[in-house]
Amino acid sequence: MQTQAAATGPDVTLDQLEKGRICRVTGFSSGCEDLVIKLREIGFAESDEVELMHRGPLGAQPLCFRLNRTLIALRSDEARAIQVDAQE
Repeated sequence: MQTQAAATGPDVTLDQLEKGRICRVTGFSSGCEDLVIKLREIGFAESDEVELMHRGPLGAQPLCFRLNRTLIALRSDEARAIQVDAQE
């Protein structure tokens, strides 16, 4: 079983969060503009509150997040494109 280190501090990525941690979206990685467009269409935007609710059983995927009272499932590589401030 893979252990996930607790991420804290400004500008970590969403895939690094520990279960139950609430944080705010600060931006997106500039790697793939198509993915950023998809994430924005889903509802991710700067200053939105997001919380990791669950990690899947096989390879810790998918990741389930609560975003503005909605549950959203993402793959780790998709979550890695979202930068968050986990100091809260």
